[in-house]
Order: sequence, then structure tokens, then C-alpha cells
Amino acid sequence: MRIIGPDELIFGVDDKEACRAFLSDYGLQEKPGGTFEALDKTGITIKAKDDPSLPAPLRTSTLLRQTIWGVEDEEALDQIEAELSKDREVMRDENGRLTCKDDCDFEIGFQVTRRIKLDLPPERINSPGAAPGRGPNELGANQDAPALPRTMSHIVYFVPDMNRMADFYINRLKFVITDKFSNNGPFLRPQSNDDHHVLFMIQTPEYMQGLEHVAFHMQGPTELMLAGSRMVQKGYQSFWGPGRHKFGSNWFWYFNSPLGTHVEYDADMDKHDDSWQYREVVASKEASQMFLFENVEKWMPGGPPPGKG
Repeated sequence: MRIIGPDELIFGVDDKEACRAFLSDYGLQEKPGGTFEALDKTGITIKAKDDPSLPAPLRTSTLLRQTIWGVEDEEALDQIEAELSKDREVMRDENGRLTCKDDCDFEIGFQVTRRIKLDLPPERINSPGAAPGRGPNELGANQDAPALPRTMSHIVYFVPDMNRMADFYINRLKFVITDKFSNNGPFLRPQSNDDHHVLFMIQTPEYMQGLEHVAFHMQGPTELMLAGSRMVQKGYQSFWGPGRHKFGSNWFWYFNSPLGTHVEYDADMDKHDDSWQYREVVASKEASQMFLFENVEKWMPGGPPPGKG
């Protein structure tokens, strides 16, 4: 199943203006129809929660209505339709998008991906003992850098039955386990994406079912820190981070949002191929992150200690 990753998340929200402001401030570009895109055109669509075009909501407080996965081509769509039609209703809309439910009743869809190939510079660093990443007079710090999300990275679900959910994506859609928290859930990547994960799930009571967070890749740690700092300055509440995860190695910074979910910046995620053997540990704060920072106001030597003045 040549699935690439999440193309679009669709929400039915209470306050469209608050969501619109958040997503714009986060760095996504607003398009017609309530869609907000990263640089590669993956993104988030917001609609009023009573919009009749939306699928029915879950019986929880989550505002997520549908997850759309991007695939390589029409042949991949046909393969998915043939497989999932064996035991559930699969519909095709007028644009050729497949829609159905997964095994935990999340509304999902599949389409030929709308993401475009990016050709952008990486973050360049100078490391002693290695060839310079930046040449003479090429500066590494740019306070005015756009620091825009490049592509949707991954999503994390709260699920009432972790094993049932994981089995669906592994056995039916051929996602691969890259690492696993034995008491929580697996990190999964699809066949056409070498990112450490595009999907993770956390076992929760049924009343909590929904989207825990969505993440977008940034150029690198510097732009992640710059973008996150700008969100704090605009008054948004930091939820977790900045820091760096162990599984996946990605830097992270999560923010609370009016979409009823956390929205994360991430950067510098591991890549894997089919030779990788996944690791398994018990979930804990030590297993989850290598280190964790706390954002404080800027400071100068000679002033009160950081965070005290």
C-alpha cells in the first residue's frame, strides 16, 4: 500500500476565527475553503461544527472529523479500495477520494497526494572536525527568517483499543512498526515514507478518543525554536517543549490550540528503511525525551537570573 502520509486533517470547530488566527500565526497559509497549508500543500481544514458536509463526529469532545491520507497514484487508491471493501463500506466522492472508517471508528480518507516536492535548503551547521556547513561570512542566525512549516509530519490518536487500532494500520494498510512503547502504542510509518513515524497512538478510556496532536516538520531546530518563540510572544500557551524525543530523535515544541488538540513543531526526525529492527521499551518520561527545556524571556548577563526578572 503506497501511502505517503497525512495530507489533510478536517475539523468541525466551535470558533472558526480563533482557529483561523492560530493556524495563521502558526505559519500555515490560508487558502479558500478554510484550508491552511504548509509549504508542500499538506494542511488543515476548518469548518463550523454544524457544517452539513462534515462526517458525523465521534461520541467524544474531539473536534477532528476526518483524516485524509495521501497516496502515490490511482493504482494505490484502487489497492486500498479493494482491500478495505472486504469488510466495510468504502465510498468514492466526485473527486475520486476514498472515504470509510477505520477499526476504531475514526473517519478516514485516501487521495492521490496533493503534496508537492520541495527543494529548499536544510539547516546548516558548523561542527569542529567536519567540513563547514556554512562558508565564510554566511550567517547562521537570522531573527527575521520566515520559519514556516514545510510539511505535515505526523498525527497521534487517543484510542480506546490500541491493539485493534494498530492491527488495522499494520495488517490492512501495511504500515511498519519503527519503535514501540509496550504499554502504550507503536510508532508507525507507511510504505512510501521513510520518516520514523507518521502515526502514533496512545491507549486511553473511550470517552477521550480523538486527536492528541498533529505535527509539522520545520527546516531544523533553529527554525523550530524561532517559530515557537514567536507563538509564545503572541500569547499562545506552550504545552510541552522545547525538547528532543528519543524515539524518532525529533526536536519538538507543542502548543495548545482552539482546535481541541495540541499542534506541534518538529524537526530533524530519523529516517528508516526496511532493514531497521524496532526497539521496545516501557513508556515513561525518561523514555519519551532526551531533554526538555522551558521557555523564558530573553536575558542579559548582569540582570536578574533568567525567569526571575
